[in-house]
Amino acid sequence: MSRGPGDIVPSVAPVPRWSAWRTVIWFGLVSLAADMVYEGARSLYGPLLAALGAGATTVGLVTGAGEAMALVLRLVFGPLADRTGSYWALTFLGYGLTAVCVPLLAVAPLLGGAGLAVAATLILLERSGKAVRSPSKTALLAQVAASVGRGRGFGIHKALDQTGAVAGPLLVAAVVALSARIWPGLAVLAIPGAIAMGLLAVIRWAVPDPGIYEEAPAAASATPAGGVRGWVGAAVGAGLPQSFIAYAVAASLTTGGLVTYGLIGYHMAREHVVPIASVPLVYAGAMAMEAVAALVIGGVYDRIGGSTLYVVPLLVALVPALVFTATPWVVLVGVAVWGFAFGIQDSTIKALVAELVEAPRRATAYGVFAGIQGAFALGGGVLAGWLYGRSVTELVVVVACTQALALVILARTIPGARRRARP
Repeated sequence: MSRGPGDIVPSVAPVPRWSAWRTVIWFGLVSLAADMVYEGARSLYGPLLAALGAGATTVGLVTGAGEAMALVLRLVFGPLADRTGSYWALTFLGYGLTAVCVPLLAVAPLLGGAGLAVAATLILLERSGKAVRSPSKTALLAQVAASVGRGRGFGIHKALDQTGAVAGPLLVAAVVALSARIWPGLAVLAIPGAIAMGLLAVIRWAVPDPGIYEEAPAAASATPAGGVRGWVGAAVGAGLPQSFIAYAVAASLTTGGLVTYGLIGYHMAREHVVPIASVPLVYAGAMAMEAVAALVIGGVYDRIGGSTLYVVPLLVALVPALVFTATPWVVLVGVAVWGFAFGIQDSTIKALVAELVEAPRRATAYGVFAGIQGAFALGGGVLAGWLYGRSVTELVVVVACTQALALVILARTIPGARRRARP
């Protein structure tokens, strides 16, 4: 039947080129390749910095500051993404920084006295790249995963991500073992970096607007006013739910309490727990545990909700008592616990944020969430390095106390979040 000029033509929702699951998997493949790059490098940060003359406090400072920058700077790039809509551009820029900075670390051991400063700078720049991309990438992924279950979507993505986190350290370990030098192991990471950028370009072509996967897109919510005042308001979480802020603080206590692998690797090298060439292998095992955690806990989260996350402070509290010993098997168990806890922190914890905050402000929320995490990561990294040099027993006690506080806040926050998340 023909329509006249005054007839109302029903709108037709655009049909995506790819299914939601295919898009989730391709995002995971990008993370797989990118994780080969930066996790391969992170597996050597402790030995690399030590070889360049760094002590335990310096290692704790650099690695803690790196994690802080990867988180705190999201306070800028989360609101920037929501205000400009430049989710894809920021995602590309962030991955590009990682793809360039990590291979350049291969130059540091060749620079003599300047090597430590150059390595520290490149580590911080690489971590900044994660801050640039993560709010945008996570917001895009949250839209896609809405139609497949965010716990499973984030879990599958994290599992692929961690496959790269295992492969990268294994590749680095093989190259270091064959060359008996650190720098070739870093240089080879330019290859997966280029692959990650190519895969991301394909996704951008196939799915320019991941919002089409959300069955019922949220209505636009109020955003802070424009100008400097508006930016500051967005950075401190103006207008975001109070339950989200409390949850962010609790999650950040677990982030700050989980000692960095840089410090763990430093300990293993200093105490000769394992040969230096094996430090990346141990890290690869931890990354495998992260993948297991993401898959297992993601599925449990979809079934029972946020109460799944009560296990995180308990795991974090166990880590320092295990990893900072001289007994190899105890240290390895501790690294496995570290990997399992980190896997939940970097996957399922983010899923609950998507339930607490509506889509129009989700990148901002992820930025604020990460910013609070970053402040705790910096303080925790420096404090852990200082306490390690002073007394491992004191370090164990301090971490246990912070995790007890995190557990209390989670117990007061998660029940309300679970009620809000129910349809």
